[in-house]
Amino acid sequence: MTSLSAPSHPIHWLQHGGQRLGLIPGLGGSVAAWQRDTGQGLVDIWRPWAGAADLYTTASFPLVPWSNRIGQGGFSHAGTHHPMRPNRVGEPYPIHGDGWLQPWVIHQPRHDTLELHLESSHFDGNPYHYRALQRFVLRDDGMDQLLEVTHLGPGSLPYGLGQHPAFVRTPLTRLHAQVEGVWLSGADPMPTEFTTLFPTGWDPRSGMEVSGSLIDNAYAGWSGQAHIDWPEHALRLHMRDPAVVARGQNDGFCLLYRPAEGPHFCFEPVTHPIDAFHMEGRPGLQVLETGQTLRQAVEWRFESLGQ
Repeated sequence: MTSLSAPSHPIHWLQHGGQRLGLIPGLGGSVAAWQRDTGQGLVDIWRPWAGAADLYTTASFPLVPWSNRIGQGGFSHAGTHHPMRPNRVGEPYPIHGDGWLQPWVIHQPRHDTLELHLESSHFDGNPYHYRALQRFVLRDDGMDQLLEVTHLGPGSLPYGLGQHPAFVRTPLTRLHAQVEGVWLSGADPMPTEFTTLFPTGWDPRSGMEVSGSLIDNAYAGWSGQAHIDWPEHALRLHMRDPAVVARGQNDGFCLLYRPAEGPHFCFEPVTHPIDAFHMEGRPGLQVLETGQTLRQAVEWRFESLGQ
């Protein structure tokens, strides 16, 4: 287990159900660590934060009020164009919303629960005025995670949500997810075409390696369920988006970021694909009127693998 340091952003810890969860409200409402006691000590499930100020080094962070990239310098809605500018060094597009760029307020309503709250009003010139909530509940067999956003501004705007967990990857780690296809992309990487013919090594339906060449792409037709195996720890983690599962239409979206090097990979449950703002029908985006709320719940459950 990697030791954590937080010289400028204190970690708030929650321990329950054989787990240890650390949140960093002052650093974008992000997660410092999520660890599971396997009987042989704590094991990191998400890549632990080492104290850097870069959100991309945390264990996870929220995507609100949109997920991934918005192209073409912004978007239009209800006859109004809303310009958006890049919000991360080296990125040509605004990415992952703006909630991850602001401090959140922490609250503990129960012994097994931590909440993070944010009100954002036109951050960095964005058109969004919203209230957001994150809730983390540690169960005996895993964690329930909620992210919700309420539109506070006048009129309406399109919203999306997502989570950005960075999973520890070991040589034997495998990802399993039922999806229909994947968006291929250019070098940006923005989507260029959708295909059900997966490139070699890109198909998670029967279990795929999480080490290999770069993947930074969105998948569609997700069933709302997935699992990750760590045979070295005899551990399986199930992921479930109950709203997608309840619809029963395999119409969910997820993103996979598999860097060619490094100790982690990201499998992100999201409510819409990359640059949905400029796709026909704006798939997955939800238009919220003043006072309306969009929610995304993710259920995480552990299972022991037979030795």
